[in-house]
Amino acid sequence: MRAAAEKLRSDGLWIVRLSKPALEFLNRAVPLTGGPKVKLEEFVVCCHQLATLYRAGISLVDALQIMVWQTQGRDFRKVLRQMAYDMQMGLQLSEAAAKHPSVFPDVYVSMVRAGEASGKLDEILMRLAAQYEKDHNTRAKMRSAMMYPAFLGMLTVVVSIALVTFILPRFVSSFQGAGAELPALTRMLIGLSDALKHTWFLLPLPVLLTALLYKLIRSQPKGRYAIDYTLLRIPVLGPLRINQMLSRFSRTFGTLHIAAVPVLKILSITSSVVGNEAIRRIVTDAYERVRKGEPIADAFRESPLIPPMVSHMIAIGEKSGALDTVLDRIAEHCESVADRTSDRLKSLLEPLMILGMAGIVGIIVMAMFLPVFRMMDITRSMG
Repeated sequence: MRAAAEKLRSDGLWIVRLSKPALEFLNRAVPLTGGPKVKLEEFVVCCHQLATLYRAGISLVDALQIMVWQTQGRDFRKVLRQMAYDMQMGLQLSEAAAKHPSVFPDVYVSMVRAGEASGKLDEILMRLAAQYEKDHNTRAKMRSAMMYPAFLGMLTVVVSIALVTFILPRFVSSFQGAGAELPALTRMLIGLSDALKHTWFLLPLPVLLTALLYKLIRSQPKGRYAIDYTLLRIPVLGPLRINQMLSRFSRTFGTLHIAAVPVLKILSITSSVVGNEAIRRIVTDAYERVRKGEPIADAFRESPLIPPMVSHMIAIGEKSGALDTVLDRIAEHCESVADRTSDRLKSLLEPLMILGMAGIVGIIVMAMFLPVFRMMDITRSMG
């Protein structure tokens, strides 16, 4: 207890009150979040401002204080204000940033620490700003590519439910009153309409069960690996994700390598930023191979997920001693391939969604007019 009190006092903190933690589960304080969350766009702006101000000759403390007034997010302002105070108390930028892991990831802290040690902090900050900006642009392109198909999908569902639930029963009721036998397609959709009217509150249940099952499977390492590996094997979407993750891995690895971070430390950091369990295991395998004295390229060469060109270029970079330059080329190539694939996917999804919407609505309209055609045939035969 005394050692803890002295440690807190050395950090400028004083104990006001001590209490025993509750033993009951219901009375236990459960943290809901891991700290303040910052939007990627806001974080990118912060990186650019800090790099620009520092390169212009402004001290890091003054730069952080300037950014406090320019940042709109309240939580982010608190973080920047605390970082400025910590640096005034003698901490370095990497140490101040490391206190806020929910805002500044391990990659950022490690690169800043390496830049401080090598005297290239301005260059590292500029590379970090460029790297996070590219990451933000990639995510923005994916969101814009999926926005229109998602809108069409939601519109299709809403229109279909409206037609089946409200319009179709009223349109067909007159034919049922006349005693005419309805076609099989119309009867099927009428049955679906009755089911929707009486069990509409159960509609979210399949979605919730699917989401719960997905989370349950992903909570297990084998399940998470199976899902991520399967997603990467999907045509078009799989190669797109692979190129995006390889671009992120290559750019992060190259930047850390320039900052003179040890290779094992780089592999440990990059394994947590790829965002996919299948790719993470490849990077982890590379970590184990490097620890045994083997080249990095071997782990990538043996995986069916990695394009052969990437593993060959990594091998060339290791042999030539220009691994950082080669990794930058790999990142640019993968980004270019991902952009082309994203554009092709967008141009492919839009007509497919339109055709799907037209097909679903067309089936419902056909079910509405089939009784009309049958009544016309009956009338014609009687005449």
